[in-house]
Amino acid sequence: MTTRQTLPLLWLLSDERNDAQLEAALAGLPRGSGFVFRHYHLAPEERRARFDRLAAIARDHGHLVILSRASGWGEDGTYGPPECFGEGLRLATAHDGDEIRHAVEGGADGIFLSPVFPTASHPGGATLGAFGFNVLAQQSSVPVIALGGMDAQRAAELGWPRWGAIDGLASTKVA
Repeated sequence: MTTRQTLPLLWLLSDERNDAQLEAALAGLPRGSGFVFRHYHLAPEERRARFDRLAAIARDHGHLVILSRASGWGEDGTYGPPECFGEGLRLATAHDGDEIRHAVEGGADGIFLSPVFPTASHPGGATLGAFGFNVLAQQSSVPVIALGGMDAQRAAELGWPRWGAIDGLASTKVA
């Protein structure tokens, strides 16, 4: 896949705190959404078993399946810094202009730019805000996915079509 690949507009990222809702959340996402499996809290064998279960559900609903910190599990691509990219779609993480440039130079097909708003992942941490996010996102030559405190209402406020969430998608259906 290349930068010409049309990325899904909506992305669900897995985490220990949303694990109990993931099956329902994957079923509730619009067909063709994206799913990033992280689950760093699990031991390797448990992590692989959980990936296989959730990837099957995601595929049943027509979603892309992206894997972080591993490869060769049947994923559609990888998530993380460019030095960790595997085969398939390459989705990077970035928090500032330097990291955006590093991601693009490293061959990213898309970038998760965060945190846009306050988030449970980084309580009390600095955020980009809507203005800062838009300034940085426009510097990227590859699609940017808004992340950090995102839900459907915040995405509408941001005015950005492509977004992802951990908590903001785990308990609600998004049409």
